[in-house]
Amino acid sequence: MSNEISSNKSQGLIKSASLIVVVILLSKIAGFLRDVIVANYYGASLVSDAYFYAYQIPALAIVILGGMGGPFHSATVSVFSKLIKNFDIKPEFEIKKLFNTYETFSILIFGAIAVICFFFPQQVMNIIISQATPELSSLAAYHLKLMSPVILIGAFLGLYYGILVTYNKFLLPNIAPSMLSLGVIFTLIFSKGDDTGFYLAIGTTIGALLQLFLQVPVVLKLGYTFKPCFDFFNNKNFKDIMELLLPAFLSSTIGQIGIYVDIFFASGLAEGQWTAYGYANRIFQFPVGLMLSALLVPLFPLFSRLVAQDKLDEVRHYFNKGVGSLIYVGAFLMIFIFISRVDLISLALERGAFDHNATLMVSEVLFVISLSIIPYMFRDSITRIYYSFNDSKTPFYIAISSIVLKFIFNSILVKPFGINGIALSTVIITTINATLLAFLIRKRVSLGYKAFGGQILKILISALVAFGFGFILNVFLAKIMPVTFILKIVKVSIVFGLTLGVYVLISNILKVEYLTDVKEKLIAKFLKKGKNA
Repeated sequence: MSNEISSNKSQGLIKSASLIVVVILLSKIAGFLRDVIVANYYGASLVSDAYFYAYQIPALAIVILGGMGGPFHSATVSVFSKLIKNFDIKPEFEIKKLFNTYETFSILIFGAIAVICFFFPQQVMNIIISQATPELSSLAAYHLKLMSPVILIGAFLGLYYGILVTYNKFLLPNIAPSMLSLGVIFTLIFSKGDDTGFYLAIGTTIGALLQLFLQVPVVLKLGYTFKPCFDFFNNKNFKDIMELLLPAFLSSTIGQIGIYVDIFFASGLAEGQWTAYGYANRIFQFPVGLMLSALLVPLFPLFSRLVAQDKLDEVRHYFNKGVGSLIYVGAFLMIFIFISRVDLISLALERGAFDHNATLMVSEVLFVISLSIIPYMFRDSITRIYYSFNDSKTPFYIAISSIVLKFIFNSILVKPFGINGIALSTVIITTINATLLAFLIRKRVSLGYKAFGGQILKILISALVAFGFGFILNVFLAKIMPVTFILKIVKVSIVFGLTLGVYVLISNILKVEYLTDVKEKLIAKFLKKGKNA
């Protein structure tokens, strides 16, 4: 009976994970549509550069700190899930008091930052983009002032996300972030844009408010109403939150510091280059982030459970299977981007103010960033193994060292290569991080790198052959096909399908085991559907 209950729970978790992946996909689609609209109105220009520079500060509050998976959310889940004994009744007085204390603290911290950004935006931007022209710096400050309320909104979101997840309400916290994109989309559509980016910045603030308003009614229904409480020093549970919050805060912001290092160097480059980097990075993140979410949502708890049971052989087995399959798909994604990136960007963004020069600028950056797909996937996957051993220090120390390396490599590469130098610096550092994490994990578990490496080599050979075929095919089709929107879609589809066919064929000849795994899963799923029908 207990096995049946455990099985049901596992199936429930898998269904929840699948639903979350679908919602994340919809959120990414909303973000993609936002980029299409913004590119249409502003292209890769001074206005878009100013906006994306200014947005990094609100993004820190609403996405990284206050967002889903951020430190405020994580600390809330960790503490409140242990304190709440009955999730079917209204919270007890002490729990509501802790909620109000935590929210008051968050409002004071985020509110102070918001006030500084509202009244002193020029001084803030002068620090962040010190190499920018006066015109760019002034316009970025204008955008920051308009978006400063977003920082305060982040104070609420982290706590509300945490409460909702604690009560097993997973769907809403994952839907809410798409509101930010929808706010920008609808504001720009109805305003028809402007030459200062006013509606772009205001749309971001409106989207953040929508994100908050979507959650407030549910949080209130659970029994959590806000009353200021300043019990910061005598509340033991609040101290527990703070003990969790500080290291999580440092871990979350370390990556953002790397972005600020990039901003420092990019601010002195030609107009539109930072925008190009941003678009290329988001195009990169769309499939890669989705694949990582699909893999790591179900695998992370499995790793943790196996480590707790000291089943290290199974950890190695599932890591190699899961990450190997991820790299197999990622390698094809990388070569397809190399071959068709100009067509893909043109189809997605090239309209309105976003011209062909902007397409070429983004495509160059995307080419360089895509070199990091395999180390990026490996780094993020193996980091979960460290977390399964309750080791967050090693990834954190490596992340800190990467900030120093980022500054060094940017100093060397930006001058000769411009924005592509920043992209190349990112590729190098991602590879170094992945290598260090792979080496140091051997102290805890052997992941069978010899067999795993042999399979990766076969994948790379398959990818190289497929790339050669796809590149020649793409050049040939470009010569014989007229350049129209529909025919460009046809061309990309032909290149994708035939190159994938060659990739699978060579993988089959070389006996890449991850191809067999994918085949078995697809066949099993097909047979299951047939039986259900």
